[in-house]
Amino acid sequence: SGAFGYFEVTHDITKYCKAKVFEHIGKRTPIAIRFSTVAGESGSADTVRDPRGFAMKFYTEEGNWDLVGNNTPIFFIRDAMLFPSFIHSQKRNPQTHLKDPDMMWDFWSLRPESLHQVSFLFSDRGIPDGYRHMNGYGSHTFKLVNASGRAVYCKFHVKTDQGIKNLSVEEAGRLASTDPDYGIRDLYNAIAKGDYPSWSFYIQVMTFEEAEKFPFNPFDLTKIWPHGDYPLIPVGKLVLNRNPVNYFAEVEQMAYDPSNMPPGIEPSPDKMLQGRLFSYPDTHRHRLGPNYLQIPVNCPFRTRVANYQRDGPMCVSDNQGSGAPNYYPNSFTGPEDQPMVKESRMSVSGDVQRFNSANEDNVTQVREFYTKVLKEDERQRLCKNIADHLKDAQLFIQKRAVKNFTDVHPDYGARIQVLLDKYNAESGKKDVIRTYTQSTSRVSAKERSNL
Repeated sequence: SGAFGYFEVTHDITKYCKAKVFEHIGKRTPIAIRFSTVAGESGSADTVRDPRGFAMKFYTEEGNWDLVGNNTPIFFIRDAMLFPSFIHSQKRNPQTHLKDPDMMWDFWSLRPESLHQVSFLFSDRGIPDGYRHMNGYGSHTFKLVNASGRAVYCKFHVKTDQGIKNLSVEEAGRLASTDPDYGIRDLYNAIAKGDYPSWSFYIQVMTFEEAEKFPFNPFDLTKIWPHGDYPLIPVGKLVLNRNPVNYFAEVEQMAYDPSNMPPGIEPSPDKMLQGRLFSYPDTHRHRLGPNYLQIPVNCPFRTRVANYQRDGPMCVSDNQGSGAPNYYPNSFTGPEDQPMVKESRMSVSGDVQRFNSANEDNVTQVREFYTKVLKEDERQRLCKNIADHLKDAQLFIQKRAVKNFTDVHPDYGARIQVLLDKYNAESGKKDVIRTYTQSTSRVSAKERSNL
Protein backbone atom coordinates (compact mmCIF):
# COMPACT_ATOMS: atom_id res chain seq x y z
CA SER A 1 0.00 0.00 0.00
CA GLY A 2 1.19 3.54 -0.60
CA ALA A 3 0.15 7.17 -0.47
CA PHE A 4 1.50 10.68 -0.87
CA GLY A 5 1.59 13.79 1.26
CA TYR A 6 4.03 16.12 2.94
CA PHE A 7 6.53 16.44 5.77
CA GLU A 8 6.36 19.65 7.80
CA VAL A 9 9.08 20.83 10.16
CA THR A 10 7.72 21.74 13.60
CA HIS A 11 10.97 22.02 15.59
CA ASP A 12 14.42 23.38 14.72
CA ILE A 13 17.20 20.77 14.53
CA THR A 14 19.63 22.76 12.36
CA LYS A 15 22.20 22.56 15.17
CA TYR A 16 22.39 18.86 14.31
CA CYS A 17 21.67 18.71 10.57
CA LYS A 18 22.21 20.98 7.56
CA ALA A 19 19.87 19.08 5.22
CA LYS A 20 17.45 21.53 3.62
CA VAL A 21 14.50 19.27 4.43
CA PHE A 22 14.93 20.53 8.04
CA GLU A 23 15.83 24.11 7.02
CA HIS A 24 13.23 26.04 9.01
CA ILE A 25 10.06 25.57 11.02
CA GLY A 26 7.01 25.40 8.78
CA LYS A 27 8.88 24.08 5.74
CA ARG A 28 6.98 21.41 3.80
CA THR A 29 8.53 18.70 1.63
CA PRO A 30 6.55 16.33 -0.64
CA ILE A 31 6.71 12.69 0.47
CA ALA A 32 5.69 9.22 -0.68
CA ILE A 33 5.28 6.36 1.79
CA ARG A 34 4.91 2.67 1.00
CA PHE A 35 3.75 0.08 3.53
CA SER A 36 4.23 -3.64 3.07
CA THR A 37 4.79 -6.98 4.73
CA VAL A 38 8.31 -8.44 4.62
CA ALA A 39 7.84 -12.11 3.72
CA GLY A 40 4.49 -11.93 1.94
CA GLU A 41 4.09 -11.98 -1.82
CA SER A 42 1.96 -9.50 -3.75
CA GLY A 43 -1.67 -10.19 -2.92
CA SER A 44 -0.96 -11.96 0.37
CA ALA A 45 -3.10 -11.06 3.37
CA ASP A 46 -2.41 -7.76 5.11
CA THR A 47 -3.13 -9.24 8.55
CA VAL A 48 -0.41 -11.89 8.82
CA ARG A 49 2.15 -11.85 11.63
CA ASP A 50 5.09 -10.25 9.89
CA PRO A 51 7.15 -7.05 10.22
CA ARG A 52 5.71 -4.17 8.23
CA GLY A 53 7.81 -2.12 5.87
CA PHE A 54 7.51 1.63 6.48
CA ALA A 55 9.47 3.26 3.65
CA MET A 56 9.53 7.05 3.34
CA LYS A 57 10.67 9.06 0.31
CA PHE A 58 11.28 12.79 0.79
CA TYR A 59 11.42 14.75 -2.48
CA THR A 60 13.88 17.45 -1.33
CA GLU A 61 15.45 20.18 -3.45
CA GLU A 62 18.82 18.48 -2.85
CA GLY A 63 17.63 15.17 -4.25
CA ASN A 64 15.53 12.35 -2.83
CA TRP A 65 16.03 11.14 0.72
CA ASP A 66 14.84 7.57 1.25
CA LEU A 67 14.34 6.49 4.85
CA VAL A 68 13.66 2.79 4.41
CA GLY A 69 12.22 1.70 7.75
CA ASN A 70 10.04 -0.89 9.44
CA ASN A 71 7.41 -0.82 12.16
CA THR A 72 9.97 -2.20 14.62
CA PRO A 73 13.02 -0.39 16.05
CA ILE A 74 15.18 -3.54 15.80
CA PHE A 75 15.81 -6.34 13.31
CA PHE A 76 16.54 -10.08 13.28
CA ILE A 77 20.26 -9.86 12.46
CA ARG A 78 23.19 -7.49 12.81
CA ASP A 79 25.46 -9.03 10.16
CA ALA A 80 24.67 -7.94 6.61
CA MET A 81 26.30 -11.07 5.19
CA LEU A 82 23.38 -13.05 6.66
CA PHE A 83 20.72 -10.88 5.01
CA PRO A 84 20.12 -13.10 1.93
CA SER A 85 19.99 -16.23 4.11
CA PHE A 86 17.56 -14.59 6.50
CA ILE A 87 15.22 -13.69 3.63
CA HIS A 88 15.48 -17.22 2.21
CA SER A 89 14.52 -18.69 5.60
CA GLN A 90 11.31 -16.64 5.62
CA LYS A 91 10.25 -17.54 2.09
CA ARG A 92 8.78 -20.76 0.72
CA ASN A 93 10.43 -24.16 0.90
CA PRO A 94 12.10 -24.68 -2.51
CA GLN A 95 10.76 -28.25 -2.78
CA THR A 96 7.22 -28.05 -1.37
CA HIS A 97 6.63 -24.35 -2.14
CA LEU A 98 5.06 -24.10 1.34
CA LYS A 99 5.92 -21.78 4.20
CA ASP A 100 8.20 -23.91 6.38
CA PRO A 101 8.43 -23.47 10.19
CA ASP A 102 11.54 -25.66 10.14
CA MET A 103 13.34 -23.11 7.98
CA MET A 104 12.20 -20.09 9.98
CA TRP A 105 12.90 -21.47 13.44
CA ASP A 106 16.10 -23.22 12.40
CA PHE A 107 17.57 -19.89 11.31
CA TRP A 108 16.18 -17.92 14.27
CA SER A 109 17.36 -20.47 16.82
CA LEU A 110 20.83 -20.67 15.27
CA ARG A 111 21.13 -16.87 15.41
CA PRO A 112 20.14 -15.86 18.96
CA GLU A 113 20.56 -12.17 18.11
CA SER A 114 17.10 -12.56 16.54
CA LEU A 115 15.50 -12.97 20.00
CA HIS A 116 14.64 -9.28 20.37
CA GLN A 117 12.87 -9.00 17.03
CA VAL A 118 11.21 -12.42 17.37
CA SER A 119 9.83 -11.40 20.77
CA PHE A 120 8.50 -8.14 19.33
CA LEU A 121 7.05 -9.96 16.31
CA PHE A 122 5.11 -12.51 18.38
CA SER A 123 3.85 -9.89 20.82
CA ASP A 124 0.59 -8.01 20.27
CA ARG A 125 2.40 -5.52 18.01
CA GLY A 126 3.21 -8.31 15.57
CA ILE A 127 -0.17 -7.78 13.87
CA PRO A 128 -0.92 -4.05 13.64
CA ASP A 129 -4.47 -2.92 12.89
CA GLY A 130 -3.79 -1.67 9.39
CA TYR A 131 -1.01 0.77 8.57
CA ARG A 132 -2.41 3.92 10.16
CA HIS A 133 -2.10 2.60 13.72
CA MET A 134 1.56 1.59 13.81
CA ASN A 135 4.84 3.41 14.36
CA GLY A 136 7.74 3.55 11.95
CA TYR A 137 11.46 3.46 12.65
CA GLY A 138 14.59 4.11 10.62
CA SER A 139 15.99 1.39 12.91
CA HIS A 140 19.59 1.90 11.80
CA THR A 141 22.06 4.37 13.24
CA PHE A 142 22.76 7.28 10.89
CA LYS A 143 24.95 10.37 11.01
CA LEU A 144 23.67 13.94 11.00
CA VAL A 145 26.07 16.73 9.97
CA ASN A 146 25.45 20.43 10.63
CA ALA A 147 26.58 23.46 8.62
CA SER A 148 29.81 23.68 10.64
CA GLY A 149 30.73 20.11 9.76
CA ARG A 150 30.05 18.72 13.25
CA ALA A 151 28.55 15.23 13.10
CA VAL A 152 26.49 13.21 15.57
CA TYR A 153 24.92 9.78 15.40
CA CYS A 154 21.14 9.55 15.27
CA LYS A 155 18.13 7.28 15.03
CA PHE A 156 14.82 8.21 13.39
CA HIS A 157 11.42 7.50 14.96
CA VAL A 158 7.95 8.03 13.45
CA LYS A 159 5.09 7.72 15.95
CA THR A 160 1.48 7.37 14.82
CA ASP A 161 -0.89 10.19 15.78
CA GLN A 162 -3.84 7.80 15.42
CA GLY A 163 -2.69 5.73 18.41
CA ILE A 164 -1.33 2.18 18.47
CA LYS A 165 -3.92 -0.48 17.65
CA ASN A 166 -3.31 -4.17 17.09
CA LEU A 167 -5.39 -7.11 15.92
CA SER A 168 -6.00 -10.23 17.95
CA VAL A 169 -4.96 -13.53 16.41
CA GLU A 170 -8.62 -14.45 15.94
CA GLU A 171 -9.58 -11.16 14.27
CA ALA A 172 -6.49 -11.23 12.04
CA GLY A 173 -7.39 -14.75 10.92
CA ARG A 174 -10.97 -13.75 10.19
CA LEU A 175 -9.86 -10.75 8.13
CA ALA A 176 -7.30 -12.83 6.23
CA SER A 177 -10.17 -14.90 4.85
CA THR A 178 -12.88 -12.24 4.51
CA ASP A 179 -10.86 -9.11 3.61
CA PRO A 180 -7.20 -9.97 2.88
CA ASP A 181 -6.61 -6.42 1.57
CA TYR A 182 -7.76 -4.91 4.87
CA GLY A 183 -4.68 -2.71 5.33
CA ILE A 184 -4.79 -1.28 1.81
CA ARG A 185 -8.54 -0.66 2.06
CA ASP A 186 -8.29 1.03 5.46
CA LEU A 187 -5.57 3.47 4.34
CA TYR A 188 -7.16 4.26 0.98
CA ASN A 189 -10.63 4.87 2.42
CA ALA A 190 -9.34 7.07 5.23
CA ILE A 191 -7.52 9.35 2.79
CA ALA A 192 -10.44 9.35 0.33
CA LYS A 193 -12.75 10.54 3.14
CA GLY A 194 -10.37 13.32 4.19
CA ASP A 195 -9.32 11.56 7.40
CA TYR A 196 -5.66 12.11 6.66
CA PRO A 197 -3.33 9.92 8.76
CA SER A 198 -0.28 11.56 10.31
CA TRP A 199 2.83 10.60 12.23
CA SER A 200 5.11 12.68 14.46
CA PHE A 201 8.78 12.58 13.49
CA TYR A 202 11.54 12.37 16.12
CA ILE A 203 15.27 11.78 16.36
CA GLN A 204 17.58 10.39 19.02
CA VAL A 205 21.06 11.90 19.11
CA MET A 206 24.35 10.45 20.38
CA THR A 207 27.71 12.22 20.18
CA PHE A 208 30.82 10.45 18.95
CA GLU A 209 32.25 10.74 22.47
CA GLU A 210 29.18 9.08 23.97
CA ALA A 211 29.39 6.31 21.37
CA GLU A 212 32.96 5.52 22.46
CA LYS A 213 31.76 4.94 26.04
CA PHE A 214 28.46 3.26 25.20
CA PRO A 215 27.96 -0.07 27.06
CA PHE A 216 27.28 -1.94 23.80
CA ASN A 217 27.82 -1.44 20.10
CA PRO A 218 25.64 1.61 19.24
CA PHE A 219 25.44 0.39 15.63
CA ASP A 220 23.87 -2.96 16.59
CA LEU A 221 20.54 -3.23 14.76
CA THR A 222 19.25 -5.84 17.21
CA LYS A 223 19.26 -3.33 20.09
CA ILE A 224 17.65 0.01 20.90
CA TRP A 225 19.11 3.15 22.45
CA PRO A 226 17.43 3.57 25.86
CA HIS A 227 15.05 6.52 25.71
CA GLY A 228 15.91 7.49 29.28
CA ASP A 229 19.50 8.17 28.20
CA TYR A 230 18.77 9.38 24.67
CA PRO A 231 15.31 10.98 24.69
CA LEU A 232 13.21 11.55 21.60
CA ILE A 233 13.70 15.02 20.09
CA PRO A 234 10.66 16.29 18.13
CA VAL A 235 11.31 17.33 14.53
CA GLY A 236 8.15 17.42 12.44
CA LYS A 237 5.03 15.73 11.14
CA LEU A 238 4.26 13.40 8.23
CA VAL A 239 0.80 13.71 6.66
CA LEU A 240 -0.66 11.50 3.90
CA ASN A 241 -3.36 13.32 1.93
CA ARG A 242 -3.33 11.80 -1.59
CA ASN A 243 -4.03 8.30 -2.82
CA PRO A 244 -2.26 6.94 -5.89
CA VAL A 245 -3.93 7.65 -9.23
CA ASN A 246 -2.48 4.47 -10.73
CA TYR A 247 -1.28 1.78 -8.32
CA PHE A 248 1.26 0.15 -10.62
CA ALA A 249 2.86 3.39 -11.75
CA GLU A 250 2.99 5.07 -8.36
CA VAL A 251 3.25 2.26 -5.79
CA GLU A 252 4.37 -0.98 -7.43
CA GLN A 253 7.19 0.81 -9.28
CA MET A 254 8.32 2.79 -6.25
CA ALA A 255 11.94 2.05 -5.34
CA TYR A 256 13.52 3.02 -2.04
CA ASP A 257 17.31 3.17 -1.68
CA PRO A 258 18.87 3.67 1.77
CA SER A 259 21.82 5.12 -0.17
CA ASN A 260 19.70 8.10 -1.26
CA MET A 261 20.75 10.72 1.31
CA PRO A 262 20.96 14.51 0.90
CA PRO A 263 23.92 16.48 2.29
CA GLY A 264 23.69 16.47 6.08
CA ILE A 265 22.53 12.85 6.40
CA GLU A 266 25.11 10.07 6.11
CA PRO A 267 25.53 6.36 6.86
CA SER A 268 27.19 5.26 10.09
CA PRO A 269 29.42 2.21 10.74
CA ASP A 270 26.19 0.17 11.11
CA LYS A 271 27.10 -2.95 9.11
CA MET A 272 23.51 -3.85 8.30
CA LEU A 273 22.93 -0.35 6.92
CA GLN A 274 26.09 -0.59 4.84
CA GLY A 275 24.88 -3.87 3.39
CA ARG A 276 21.51 -2.36 2.50
CA LEU A 277 23.23 0.56 0.74
CA PHE A 278 24.27 -2.02 -1.85
CA SER A 279 21.50 -4.61 -1.78
CA TYR A 280 18.52 -2.31 -2.32
CA PRO A 281 19.62 -0.49 -5.50
CA ASP A 282 21.01 -3.79 -6.80
CA THR A 283 17.56 -5.35 -6.36
CA HIS A 284 15.85 -2.38 -8.03
CA ARG A 285 18.06 -2.69 -11.10
CA HIS A 286 16.93 -6.31 -11.36
CA ARG A 287 13.25 -5.60 -10.64
CA LEU A 288 12.73 -2.34 -12.55
CA GLY A 289 15.75 -1.99 -14.84
CA PRO A 290 18.98 0.02 -14.75
CA ASN A 291 17.17 3.32 -15.28
CA TYR A 292 14.57 2.85 -12.53
CA LEU A 293 15.43 6.29 -11.15
CA GLN A 294 13.88 7.82 -14.29
CA ILE A 295 10.47 6.38 -13.41
CA PRO A 296 8.50 9.49 -12.36
CA VAL A 297 7.69 8.29 -8.83
CA ASN A 298 11.41 7.63 -8.21
CA CYS A 299 12.74 10.71 -9.98
CA PRO A 300 14.13 13.57 -7.84
CA PHE A 301 11.85 16.03 -9.60
CA ARG A 302 12.81 19.04 -7.46
CA THR A 303 16.40 19.14 -8.71
CA ARG A 304 18.32 18.37 -11.89
CA VAL A 305 20.29 15.13 -11.92
CA ALA A 306 23.83 15.55 -13.27
CA ASN A 307 25.73 12.44 -12.22
CA TYR A 308 26.88 11.47 -15.74
CA GLN A 309 25.52 7.95 -15.34
CA ARG A 310 24.11 7.48 -18.84
CA ASP A 311 22.63 5.01 -21.29
CA GLY A 312 21.24 1.56 -20.55
CA PRO A 313 17.87 -0.02 -21.41
CA MET A 314 14.73 2.06 -20.86
CA CYS A 315 16.50 5.40 -20.76
CA VAL A 316 13.61 7.82 -21.32
CA SER A 317 15.17 11.13 -20.28
CA ASP A 318 17.47 13.40 -22.31
CA ASN A 319 20.29 11.13 -21.10
CA GLN A 320 21.97 14.13 -19.45
CA GLY A 321 22.86 15.12 -22.99
CA SER A 322 25.00 18.20 -22.40
CA GLY A 323 27.61 16.96 -24.85
CA ALA A 324 30.23 16.54 -22.16
CA PRO A 325 31.90 13.13 -21.88
CA ASN A 326 30.86 11.03 -18.91
CA TYR A 327 34.16 10.44 -17.15
CA TYR A 328 35.83 12.23 -14.26
CA PRO A 329 37.92 14.29 -14.34
CA ASN A 330 37.62 15.74 -17.84
CA SER A 331 38.39 19.05 -19.53
CA PHE A 332 35.08 19.51 -21.36
CA THR A 333 32.57 20.98 -18.89
CA GLY A 334 32.30 17.60 -17.23
CA PRO A 335 31.70 16.63 -13.59
CA GLU A 336 32.87 19.12 -10.99
CA ASP A 337 33.66 18.64 -7.33
CA GLN A 338 30.83 19.57 -4.96
CA PRO A 339 32.37 20.34 -1.55
CA MET A 340 28.94 20.55 0.06
CA VAL A 341 28.38 16.82 -0.42
CA LYS A 342 31.77 15.74 0.88
CA GLU A 343 31.32 13.13 3.61
CA SER A 344 32.10 14.24 7.15
CA ARG A 345 35.36 13.36 8.83
CA MET A 346 35.56 10.35 11.13
CA SER A 347 38.36 8.73 13.10
CA VAL A 348 39.15 5.04 12.70
CA SER A 349 41.63 2.92 14.64
CA GLY A 350 42.26 -0.72 15.44
CA ASP A 351 42.25 -3.86 13.35
CA VAL A 352 39.67 -4.93 10.79
CA GLN A 353 38.66 -8.58 10.53
CA ARG A 354 35.62 -10.74 9.94
CA PHE A 355 34.20 -12.38 13.06
CA ASN A 356 31.02 -14.05 14.26
CA SER A 357 28.91 -11.57 16.23
CA ALA A 358 26.25 -14.09 17.30
CA ASN A 359 27.08 -13.92 21.01
CA GLU A 360 27.15 -10.16 21.71
CA ASP A 361 24.68 -10.01 24.64
CA ASN A 362 21.49 -11.08 22.91
CA VAL A 363 19.35 -11.28 26.04
CA THR A 364 19.59 -8.17 28.28
CA GLN A 365 17.24 -5.94 26.30
CA VAL A 366 14.92 -8.85 25.51
CA ARG A 367 14.70 -9.58 29.25
CA GLU A 368 13.76 -5.92 29.85
CA PHE A 369 11.08 -6.21 27.17
CA TYR A 370 9.68 -9.42 28.65
CA THR A 371 9.73 -8.47 32.33
CA LYS A 372 9.20 -4.68 32.32
CA VAL A 373 7.56 -3.61 29.06
CA LEU A 374 4.98 -6.38 28.73
CA LYS A 375 2.15 -6.87 31.20
CA GLU A 376 1.19 -10.33 32.46
CA ASP A 377 -1.61 -10.85 29.94
CA GLU A 378 0.73 -9.71 27.15
CA ARG A 379 3.38 -12.21 28.28
CA GLN A 380 0.79 -14.98 28.17
CA ARG A 381 -0.21 -14.10 24.62
CA LEU A 382 3.44 -13.78 23.56
CA CYS A 383 4.31 -17.28 24.78
CA LYS A 384 1.17 -18.78 23.24
CA ASN A 385 1.82 -17.10 19.90
CA ILE A 386 5.38 -18.45 19.84
CA ALA A 387 4.36 -21.97 20.83
CA ASP A 388 1.53 -22.02 18.28
CA HIS A 389 4.09 -21.37 15.55
CA LEU A 390 7.10 -23.24 16.93
CA LYS A 391 5.09 -26.45 17.48
CA ASP A 392 5.24 -27.23 13.76
CA ALA A 393 9.06 -27.24 13.74
CA GLN A 394 11.03 -30.40 14.43
CA LEU A 395 11.75 -31.32 18.06
CA PHE A 396 15.47 -30.59 17.95
CA ILE A 397 14.73 -27.10 16.61
CA GLN A 398 12.08 -26.59 19.30
CA LYS A 399 14.60 -27.56 21.96
CA ARG A 400 17.22 -25.13 20.68
CA ALA A 401 14.69 -22.29 20.46
CA VAL A 402 13.38 -22.91 23.99
CA LYS A 403 16.98 -22.86 25.25
CA ASN A 404 17.37 -19.38 23.77
CA PHE A 405 14.14 -18.14 25.37
CA THR A 406 15.23 -19.64 28.70
CA ASP A 407 18.50 -17.71 28.43
CA VAL A 408 16.40 -14.55 28.29
CA HIS A 409 14.40 -15.51 31.40
CA PRO A 410 13.61 -18.93 32.90
CA ASP A 411 9.91 -18.07 32.99
CA TYR A 412 9.93 -17.22 29.28
CA GLY A 413 11.33 -20.60 28.25
CA ALA A 414 9.28 -22.57 30.78
CA ARG A 415 5.94 -21.17 29.61
CA ILE A 416 6.74 -21.96 25.99
CA GLN A 417 7.92 -25.47 26.87
CA VAL A 418 4.70 -26.26 28.78
CA LEU A 419 2.64 -25.28 25.75
CA LEU A 420 4.88 -27.23 23.38
CA ASP A 421 4.61 -30.35 25.56
CA LYS A 422 0.84 -30.12 25.26
CA TYR A 423 0.92 -29.59 21.50
CA ASN A 424 3.51 -32.33 20.93
CA ALA A 425 1.37 -34.84 22.83
CA GLU A 426 -1.34 -34.18 20.25
CA SER A 427 1.00 -34.05 17.24
CA GLY A 428 -0.24 -37.36 15.83
CA LYS A 429 -3.37 -35.55 14.70
CA LYS A 430 -1.49 -33.46 12.15
CA ASP A 431 0.14 -34.59 8.92
CA VAL A 432 3.37 -32.60 8.55
CA ILE A 433 5.55 -32.90 5.45
CA ARG A 434 9.29 -32.91 6.25
CA THR A 435 11.72 -32.24 3.42
CA TYR A 436 14.63 -31.64 5.79
CA THR A 437 15.46 -34.22 8.47
CA GLN A 438 18.31 -34.73 10.89
CA SER A 439 19.51 -37.77 8.97
CA THR A 440 19.98 -35.67 5.85
CA SER A 441 21.08 -32.45 7.48
CA ARG A 442 24.54 -31.56 8.69
CA VAL A 443 23.80 -31.53 12.40
CA SER A 444 26.95 -31.62 14.50
CA ALA A 445 27.77 -34.76 16.48
CA LYS A 446 27.66 -32.77 19.71
CA GLU A 447 24.18 -31.49 18.90
CA ARG A 448 22.99 -34.99 17.98
CA SER A 449 24.12 -36.28 21.37
CA ASN A 450 22.06 -33.62 23.12
CA LEU A 451 18.81 -34.42 21.32
